[in-house]
Amino acid sequence: MLKTGRFWLLYGMMTMMATGGLLATAQIAPLARDYRVADIPLPFLGITLTALQWALSLDRVMNGITRPFFGWVSDHLGRENTMFIAFTLEGLAISLLLLFAHNPVLFVVLAGLTFFAWGEIYSLFPATVGDLFGWRYATTNYGLLYTAKGTASLLVPVGSLVRELTGSWEPIFMLAIAFDFTAALLALLVLKRVPEPGPQAGGG
Repeated sequence: MLKTGRFWLLYGMMTMMATGGLLATAQIAPLARDYRVADIPLPFLGITLTALQWALSLDRVMNGITRPFFGWVSDHLGRENTMFIAFTLEGLAISLLLLFAHNPVLFVVLAGLTFFAWGEIYSLFPATVGDLFGWRYATTNYGLLYTAKGTASLLVPVGSLVRELTGSWEPIFMLAIAFDFTAALLALLVLKRVPEPGPQAGGG
């Protein structure tokens, strides 16, 4: 598997998507404070939390919902088409979050959408590994691919450094947006053209 170009294509795509999601997760609190919405109370269904508390709560909920949802979608539309949809949605969500973060309600909604659009990588990528390399060694193969999240985590501290150096959130979030759209195009234009494995595909 490690000798194939399609594995490293998946590795690059997962690194890019994980980077965008981890950056959003790591910087959501500082972003809320800089845009002065972190401590604004928002009542909903009889519960009042601050905008930041709602956003962080949505992180857990959306990350749980997105995995079976996009797994189900990919079973019907195909892995690559679903990746394109989800990755594009992630890029759009971060773009809108950057534009409307000063509005506490939109901040919560768009933060939730951001979390929803990136958590699906943990269902789409293992399924794709199984499709491309067979299921006999699927857990070992995905374990190797999952190290892409570790690679992505090395880039996350750069976000705080860039924010300190530039005084702006735009550079680091623009990088995340670029990663999302690039991964979406790679899924549709490159990964989708990878030949289907033969009946003897077993991975390893």
